[in-house]
Amino acid sequence: MSLLVVGLSHRSAPVSVLERASLSADAKVKLLHDTLAAEPAAEATVLATCNRIELYADVEKFHAGVAELSTLLAQHSGVALEELTPYLYVHYEDRAVHHLFSVACGLDSMVVGEGQILGQIKDALALGQELHTAGRLINDLFQQALRVGKRAHSETGIDRAGQSLVTFGLEQLAVHQPVGEWAAGKRALVIGAGSMSSLAAATLARVGVAEVVVANRTAERAERLAEILVASGTGVAARAVPMSAVAGELARVDVVVSCTGATGLVLTGDDVAAALAAGAGAVGPAGLSPTPPLPETGAAPRTPAPQTPAGLDVAPQARTGLGTVDAEVVARLAAASQGGRRIADAGAVRTIAAPAAVDGDGCPVGLDAPAGGGRSALAGVDAGSLELHGAWADQGEAAAQRQPRRAARALADGAVPVRLALLDLAMPRDIDAAAHRLPGVRLVDIESLAEASADAPMAADVDAVRGIVAGEVAAFGAAQRAAHITPTVVALRAMAAEVVAMEVARLDGRVPDLDDRQRAEVTQTVRRVVDKLLHAPTVRVKQLASEPGGAGYAEALRELFDLDPQTVASVSRADAADPKNDDPGRAS
Repeated sequence: MSLLVVGLSHRSAPVSVLERASLSADAKVKLLHDTLAAEPAAEATVLATCNRIELYADVEKFHAGVAELSTLLAQHSGVALEELTPYLYVHYEDRAVHHLFSVACGLDSMVVGEGQILGQIKDALALGQELHTAGRLINDLFQQALRVGKRAHSETGIDRAGQSLVTFGLEQLAVHQPVGEWAAGKRALVIGAGSMSSLAAATLARVGVAEVVVANRTAERAERLAEILVASGTGVAARAVPMSAVAGELARVDVVVSCTGATGLVLTGDDVAAALAAGAGAVGPAGLSPTPPLPETGAAPRTPAPQTPAGLDVAPQARTGLGTVDAEVVARLAAASQGGRRIADAGAVRTIAAPAAVDGDGCPVGLDAPAGGGRSALAGVDAGSLELHGAWADQGEAAAQRQPRRAARALADGAVPVRLALLDLAMPRDIDAAAHRLPGVRLVDIESLAEASADAPMAADVDAVRGIVAGEVAAFGAAQRAAHITPTVVALRAMAAEVVAMEVARLDGRVPDLDDRQRAEVTQTVRRVVDKLLHAPTVRVKQLASEPGGAGYAEALRELFDLDPQTVASVSRADAADPKNDDPGRAS
């Protein structure tokens, strides 16, 4: 066995790299065909999910295999090899087996213990079988990985250690509320009708949303999913809509879950902002109130300001110029911008709530702690002060971006009640990351899930699963090494049977008076003698071959008995063509 895996995952690469390196269905097919066309690989398949891309292959040479597989991954992912290389990991032989078994058990998942990876491993195997790129090793490996994963979930409590990405994502949207309490009565839009979207729709129905709207490019699949939800017995109302209706539905729902195979954004920041604006004054069918207006202070009334593309109110005079600015204020602002931090674009106010002061300094024009807070604090402020406040706020934002994204989003969530909750489970992403900047929007995507899961407690059952994986890896390696010597043992026994037949035929010529009973008894006696002579060596050689480093015993056996290499090769080809022929005990 010369199993090699080259890949990258959420553990080795940032989400931005994973997103760019994601493989389309056509790219997977081309990758596998090119892998087999490459000299080092005899068989291969690819495991590509939302948080991992791994190419598995049976290779003749390790170094040549690593170089070729890495180059092919870069070529078909569209990410330059020199950029991709720092994020790649390589596993070989038993370590590669250990890696896949760990993945199958959910130990390497973003959410430890989640079971969806089993379906994705099954899909990877099916793709290799369909394209005829998966041979004996890949078939044995992936089928055993599925069995190991199922064993881990049935024999341990690994399910308690983790959960599906859907459930975990909904928990992140609900923040400190129980998911059932948070979801009760809400209206949800599910974009996509694949396995992950179907799981999301079923989970939403189970936790108590009032309505699920399914949008998909293939209308039949959306309608089928809606019918299944209605028939599920959860009492949820469900219906299907075309993708062209997403914008209209977005304005009336409270939760959106998206997981499609699109290569571009399904929802842009402008789409979300427009939906918020369209639904601002309405009360939907579920009786949920619109987002309450931000509190006003005692500031003088002002003319309603135009909307920016991000949906933020900016005083009209902010676009007219700087006006007169105090030199001391400018000096303080320049000092705050040292260290490579950028100054806000002219006239742009990037946030409606003041972030933490940079280096301990507050807003240079005193807008960081208004009595009422929010947009009302900007009413009636002159253009120069407004620009300086925007620049100061930008420094705070730049500092916040250097902190974990979950912290920044928590601040946003605390400032404005959540009007629209977005869960993006796609890779590459379906929803513009800029949507989380909009007031009243909470966005959870693959990147924020990775950050949150890093803090999740590990269950004690994880140790039990690791023990299962270790035992299964040892057993699989022993079985593969034993199977490697089987063709040689079979060829040896075939040669012995041929010798017996030749000697019996010679006996017939020399003793022609033997009757049938006597001839059969002599033949059986000779066969028993040969079998007894071969039994101990063949059993022992298979035991030795199953141990690490035991591959040389097959070659020794071929040399000792002068076995024809072509005969051994023909047995190997027959076994590869029919996996049922691989019975390690048949040569005993």
